[in-house]
Amino acid sequence: MAVTRHPTRRDVVRGAAAVAAAALARPSLALGAPRIAVIGGGFGGAACARALRRLDAKLQVTLIEPNKTFTACPFSNEVIAGLRELSAQQFTYDKIAADGITVVAQAAAKIDAQARTITLSDGTTLSYDRLVLAPGIDMRFDALPGYDEAAAERMPHAWKAGAQTMLLRRQLEAMDDGGLVVIAVPAAPLRCPPAPYERTSLIAHYLEATKPKSKILVLDAKDNYSQQKLFEKAWAELYPGMIERIALSQGGRVTSVDPATNEIITDFGNYTAAVANVIPPQRAGRIAEIAGAADHTGWCPIDPISFASKLVPNIHVIGDAAIAGGIPKSASAAAAQGRACAAAIVNALAGKAPETPRLDGACYNTVAPGYAFSLKGIYQPKEDQYAEAEVTTSPVDAPREVQQREANQALDWFKTITGDAFG
Repeated sequence: MAVTRHPTRRDVVRGAAAVAAAALARPSLALGAPRIAVIGGGFGGAACARALRRLDAKLQVTLIEPNKTFTACPFSNEVIAGLRELSAQQFTYDKIAADGITVVAQAAAKIDAQARTITLSDGTTLSYDRLVLAPGIDMRFDALPGYDEAAAERMPHAWKAGAQTMLLRRQLEAMDDGGLVVIAVPAAPLRCPPAPYERTSLIAHYLEATKPKSKILVLDAKDNYSQQKLFEKAWAELYPGMIERIALSQGGRVTSVDPATNEIITDFGNYTAAVANVIPPQRAGRIAEIAGAADHTGWCPIDPISFASKLVPNIHVIGDAAIAGGIPKSASAAAAQGRACAAAIVNALAGKAPETPRLDGACYNTVAPGYAFSLKGIYQPKEDQYAEAEVTTSPVDAPREVQQREANQALDWFKTITGDAFG
C-alpha cells in the first residue's frame, strides 16, 4: 500500500531554492524571449545587434551606447588632412532602433555577472541573459610618462574619431610653414595597425600643398609594420625628403613626453614638435575591465568560435577589445566578429553547437587622393586563436590605375560597411 507523504517546510524551501536557481540559470526561457544586451555602438556592436534581430526576431535586443552619434575612425585621417569633413564620418542609431532594437543612450557603469545585470550611469538596472561587450579601445594614459588626458588636449592622439580629430587638424592648420610634425607610434597591439602610416601620408599631402618646408618625424616603437614596403614606396614617390621614420632598433621608442614644451623623449634623443601627435598604448574599453573580462594585458581572452569570455560566464567580447590572434583590430574585423557572435548566441539559445566562423576583413590605406592600396584576409580559429587562412595585399609595383581603382573601392567599402551597421 502506497503511503502519501506530505511536504515539510524544509521540502518547500528546497523546492523554491531549486526553482530560483533554475530561473537564474535560464531566466529568459521562464519569463519570455531571451534578453541580449550589447554594450558599445561601434561597428562590432551595431553589426551584432542587427544580426541578432535578423536571425531571431523574437529576441529582446538592447544596444547600450552613451553617444547618440557614432563617429567612424576609417577615413578620419582624411578629415585631419582637410580632405573630408567630420560630418561625413557621423551616423545616428535611428535605423537600428527602427529594426526593433532598444537603443539606450547611456553609459554602462557596472556589471554584475552573477546576477546578470547592468547598472547604467543614471542608476537604472537592466537584466540580460547574454551580454556582448563591444567597447572598442581606451587609451592607457598611465603607460607613457607625461601623457594623460590633459596632455592629450595639447598633444592629441586622435585615435578616437571626433573632437581629437578636429584638434589635430586645427593644430596643423595653425602651424607655420617649416614646422616639425612628430607622430609617436606605440608598440602592438593597437587599433588599426597601418593607420599611423596612412595618417603620416595624408598629413604629408596636406603639408606639401600648403606648407612645403615642413617635415614629419615618425617615432616608432616597432621595427616593422603592415604594408611597410607599400608605404615606403609611396613616400619616396609622392613626398621625397618630407618624412623620416625612426624605428625601434634605431631609438624610435618614445619613453616620455612634456606637453608644456611639446617635447618628445626617446632613449636616444629629444625632439621638440610644432605639432605632436602622440598615440599612446591602448587597452580594451573600460567596461571590459569592470565586467572582469579583461586580463592582465588589458585585453579580453575569448573562445574564438563563440566569442565567449574565458573569464566571465554568459558574456561575449568582440571587436578591438578581444584577444583574437592574427585578425587585426579593424572596423571590418569587428563587424565580421559581431555577425559571427550573433550566430553563435542564437545557436546556443537553441541548444545547438556554434559553427566555426570564417571571418573576412579588408583594410584600405589612402596615401594621397586617388592613391590607395589594401590588405584583404580570411581568418579562422586555429589552436585557440584566429589565424590567417588567406591574405592578399596590393602589389608594390602596381600601376597608378590600380591604385586609383583601390581608392574607389575604399570609398565603396566605407559606404557598404557604414550602411550595413547604421543605414
